[in-house]
Amino acid sequence: MKVSDILRIKGGTLFTATPDELLINALKLMSERDIGSLVVMEHGELVGMLTVRELTQVLVKTGGSIVNTIVRTAMDDSPLTCTTETDMDEVRRMMLDRHARYMPVMNNKMLMGVISFHDVARAVVDSQNFENKMLKAYIHDWPEGAEQGKDVTL
Repeated sequence: MKVSDILRIKGGTLFTATPDELLINALKLMSERDIGSLVVMEHGELVGMLTVRELTQVLVKTGGSIVNTIVRTAMDDSPLTCTTETDMDEVRRMMLDRHARYMPVMNNKMLMGVISFHDVARAVVDSQNFENKMLKAYIHDWPEGAEQGKDVTL
């Protein structure tokens, strides 16, 4: 399974912020849309990622006073990225190694979407459920009287 499979199921709605906008406005957008991250774009290029983790860190650092804080001061300016062709096993490894919950999907310099650890987990569970159904159907249709490892003429 590839990242493109997740994006096809997930859809293409993207929410972004700019590095010079107020952090409180980005937080408001995240709250309104019930999302855990924003991709930070400047002049059409990915420059960072803003997630709940970065928001928590800046809130602690500023004692909760973020009224005049801009996104640039809180964002991760070197986010982990993948492409639509990245294999899901590689994505899982990358996300686990970096403790990343969100990953922008890029094709060259074009933002294609964002996948979350939740999206990856759901894809793995769906894939396992499909495999289990196929195995159960195979076992259910096993010829009567056939033993494992013996050739049976149908």
